[in-house]
Amino acid sequence: MTHLFEELTFKRGPAIKNRFMLAPLTNQQSHHDGTLSDDEFKWLTMRAKGGFGQTMTCAAHVQKAGQGFAGQLAAFDDKHLEGLKRLADEIRRQGSISSCQLYHGGYRCPSDVTGLQPTGPSDNEESGSRGMTRDELKGVISNFIEAAVRCEQAGFDGVELHGAHSYLICQFLSPDYNQREDEYGGSAENRARFLKEIIGGIREKCGADFQVGVRLSPERMGVYMQDMLDLARGLMAEGDIDYLDMSLWDCFKEPEEDAFKGRALIEWFAELPRNGVRLVVAGNIRTPQDADRVLATGVDALMLGRVAILHHNYPALLQADPKFQPIELPVPRDHLRAEGVSESFIDYLQGMGRFGITST
Repeated sequence: MTHLFEELTFKRGPAIKNRFMLAPLTNQQSHHDGTLSDDEFKWLTMRAKGGFGQTMTCAAHVQKAGQGFAGQLAAFDDKHLEGLKRLADEIRRQGSISSCQLYHGGYRCPSDVTGLQPTGPSDNEESGSRGMTRDELKGVISNFIEAAVRCEQAGFDGVELHGAHSYLICQFLSPDYNQREDEYGGSAENRARFLKEIIGGIREKCGADFQVGVRLSPERMGVYMQDMLDLARGLMAEGDIDYLDMSLWDCFKEPEEDAFKGRALIEWFAELPRNGVRLVVAGNIRTPQDADRVLATGVDALMLGRVAILHHNYPALLQADPKFQPIELPVPRDHLRAEGVSESFIDYLQGMGRFGITST
């Protein structure tokens, strides 16, 4: 198990002390205007103190109109700087490197949250959203870049671009949701242009050692395996990112598309050439055995979600006892409270219906 605690270097920026990264988790703990709350500060900094090599925020929206959830952290205005700086400083003080995940919900931005009609790459009847004009599209690209600059000013070591789970970047990547007829729609190359212009702008505006990651999901929600394999291969070959974060739902499940069955989902991505870009995966990694099995495929690091909610110091517990086993669901509310999970986050988890919580 010692390989889980080996240092991991990147093309740019600081190394992480082990192979454990905190996944970007929606938690509805911040203030209504996107400024950092004490609850969110406590939740994140407890994980940094608990031994995670990298500590990542929830998805922080880069535009007011891009907010997808109540209580969501934001990075679209200088009013957010004070909280972001407080957070980045404490994560560093606890020996973890910091990343802010940048996000726009696109057509998944409810009007009762934003007060606005949602927008996406194209009109979407199901959500009632309209397609962005070219000027609006360019404006959102600028918003992502400006948010990254703001995070760097706040002291974050890097940002991750949320291109997964059918949010805006993913919507642009999708042949189902992106019906544009300009250079941002049509071919896979054109559909990736939106993401790549954001990456290029961050590289131009931020420092040479500022880390950039991209999160992708490989299937469902309008994206397809071959497109995602080609995009992952291209992003790593180009080398403008420092790590690729593949959100796999379950690392060892088979792909849903018949043409890719017969192998675990993780294997399709682990075999891609990386050009020095690190490959990180998330997807039902809970026990030490899971972690060992995932790293044995050749990936570089693990994004942990559920087990990081259950144990703020999971890396430290595992390092002290390689046979440590996380608590099983359902768990009492008091256990989560002791792990730095606020009442609003507990309510959100309970409302999802996929996280067993008892009343005591």
